[in-house]
Amino acid sequence: MEVVVVIVGAGPSGLATSACLNQKSISNIILEKEDCYGSLWRKRSYDRLNLHLGKHFCQLPSLPHSSTTPTFMPKHAFIEYLDAYVSHYNINPLYYRCVQSALYDDTLRKWVVQAKNGLAGETETYISEFLVIATGENSEGYIPKLPGLDRFSGEVIHSSEYKSGRKYQGMNVMVVGCGNSGMEISYDLSNFGAFPSVVVRNPFHVLTKHMVYMGMFLSKYLPATFVDHLIMLLEKLHFGDLSKYGIRRPTRGPFFVKNVTGRSPTIDVGTISKIRKGEIKVVPNIVTIEGKTVAFENGIHGQFDVIVFATGYKSTARYWLKDYQFILDDDGMPQNKWPNHWKGSTAIYCAGFSGKGLPGIAQDAVAIANDIEKVLGNKE
Repeated sequence: MEVVVVIVGAGPSGLATSACLNQKSISNIILEKEDCYGSLWRKRSYDRLNLHLGKHFCQLPSLPHSSTTPTFMPKHAFIEYLDAYVSHYNINPLYYRCVQSALYDDTLRKWVVQAKNGLAGETETYISEFLVIATGENSEGYIPKLPGLDRFSGEVIHSSEYKSGRKYQGMNVMVVGCGNSGMEISYDLSNFGAFPSVVVRNPFHVLTKHMVYMGMFLSKYLPATFVDHLIMLLEKLHFGDLSKYGIRRPTRGPFFVKNVTGRSPTIDVGTISKIRKGEIKVVPNIVTIEGKTVAFENGIHGQFDVIVFATGYKSTARYWLKDYQFILDDDGMPQNKWPNHWKGSTAIYCAGFSGKGLPGIAQDAVAIANDIEKVLGNKE
């Protein structure tokens, strides 16, 4: 099958790119290995998840949220938004298509993509002028190799498998990772009567949703250093000194840290209050694991029934993208730094790899569609 653009992945990145191309009447197809679009949101997110940014920063191109949408959207509201987006822009992904390889044919000067049709059990070939990688940064859950993890006799899951703390009532649960997922899962576990401990290894910023919203709004009009200084002042006034609880702040501001390292500030949903009350414990780096016993670098040992890894995701694009060197590095991430990350050589693009969440996805989709339109126009 020949088409102008093949898009791999039907998450928000793929949907946004397809919508932008549809608006320009550029033919495209989305190949999606799951049985639905937005599978990360539908299948691999915990029940109490809310978007941590205001809705104005969480919309896809050309379709703003309604005035009745909550400022900080719950998961189900965002899924409903995706439903409306797909319907509005007549997006029709091909499901159960697991891409096995994508190669650039120098003779055809086109991309040759092979995908396994999971329903028919056959391999399908798609030929396109342009290829868009929209599998994003969150393709596969990442679990680090910890000493003795293979000997842990309890349950081990990634945060993408976690739904609710209900099944862990009365259990000792260690949450590895103090980002938004780790801190919110710890809070959820405590609410359901579990005894969570969260591993904190490095300094990080803890903000409220409103601090983040304010910071992002002010960043449009004021210097980043000023905004960081203001938000850090509010952070200290609101949370006080958290070092006695095992939480240290970076010396640089939250938006500087985000821009340089890609690490977002942690949005407090009530976790800090539970840490202060002792309902959630903070533990340092793990030294070793033996059976259900975990030894930490401060010499303390703990017994745990479950380990939840809220340690993020990794890109899997280079597993099937045989000519990944045209745009990606060996870790499956863009070779070029933001804001030039989205375009490679030989008519290949990537959407959703900027580390800037939904706002970055929207920017990528618009840039990619505009560039493809320009390239096609130059051929006429």
